Amino acid sequence: MLAGRLARHPALVVTLLSALGFVVVAAIWVPWQPVPGGAPVAVRPESVFSADEIERAEDYASWARGWSLLSLAISLVVSSVLGFSRVGRRLMKRLPGPWWIKVVLGVLAISLVGRLATLACSIMLHRHRLANGLSNQSWWGYARDVATNELITVVTTSIGLLLLIGAARRWPRVWPAIAAAVLAGLVVLGSFIYPLVVEPLFNSFTPMPDGELRSAVIDLAEREGVRVDDVLVADASRRTTTLNAYVSGFGDTRRVVVYDTLVESLPHDQALSVIAHEVAHTANDDVVVGTALGALGAAAGVGLLGLLLSGRAGRRHPVSDPGAVPLVLALVVLATLATSPLQNAISRRVETRADVVALEATRDADAFVEMQRALALRSLADPTPPAWMHWWWGSHPVTLERIALARHMGARE
Repeated sequence: MLAGRLARHPALVVTLLSALGFVVVAAIWVPWQPVPGGAPVAVRPESVFSADEIERAEDYASWARGWSLLSLAISLVVSSVLGFSRVGRRLMKRLPGPWWIKVVLGVLAISLVGRLATLACSIMLHRHRLANGLSNQSWWGYARDVATNELITVVTTSIGLLLLIGAARRWPRVWPAIAAAVLAGLVVLGSFIYPLVVEPLFNSFTPMPDGELRSAVIDLAEREGVRVDDVLVADASRRTTTLNAYVSGFGDTRRVVVYDTLVESLPHDQALSVIAHEVAHTANDDVVVGTALGALGAAAGVGLLGLLLSGRAGRRHPVSDPGAVPLVLALVVLATLATSPLQNAISRRVETRADVVALEATRDADAFVEMQRALALRSLADPTPPAWMHWWWGSHPVTLERIALARHMGARE
């Protein structure tokens, strides 16, 4: 009886299987206890920063959070009005062309409305960064980045919705299964090609020049059993004064990238601590695990969409109708917000494990502490952000937690 019911409800099957897959992957590959014996208590901010440094960081962060929260609130209102009222459907009815043209034009129109509604907040946030020395980007460069981001959003969202609505039109009974599989595959493909297609739109990359730092990085990677053919340096200094590094892609597109600001500003031992953290991500295949979780999450989202729009709701808002575009986009916005705590809880544990591995590899806790202090000062990171906001949106442990970990591990050596 249960099997028959599941067969009649492919959306339920997709949701259950995707959720189960997510739980299994997260349970096996996410380091839920990344610090042996438990993470130490965060150090006091006064032990790391001066009173003036704390005050400046808190002042900057309070204004930045204010503009960001206002932008989020406006986005939620705009997407809800367009998605859950007749406004969005009326907009879609006025668009010309066949269904697939309507989908693309609808995505473009809704994205532009959302961008224009929050543009003032974005401009004020950029002014805030300029005033505090975190950005040196011209207004022309800022406008170019905004336009590029908007174009990427429109293209990727249009592709996803074209496949979703196309599947619903072609396979009205089993579209959740078809769309879930295809969108999950697109997440994997997107993660694979991101370093080759998207990153070059924002930065130019050059190999790290031969020298002490490059040799130390290659040597560290070999000791950790990670193949690093090269480390790329991004020309981030034309946009920002902050320090950063990251790893992206997997397989043949995997790359470790450091900002030129980091290479030029930090002593080699501190820069090596940063890069060791990224090498740790590579050693643990964190991008692959994150991609798998993202693909399963996307599939589960399609299944939930099928459940929400089944029965009477589906007759009022059929997914096969381009008029569903505003509703689907609004649901995506709400789902993204609702799942942020889970995504970031996973991210914080992955980042903590990378810190542990980096500290074990470099055996230089002092350099790690000084590096964390330098990164925090350069980015004006609030040492004690509101707990609820960090729980919801914090993708990394706070600086004081990371310094406590370094001191704890350094004392054990």
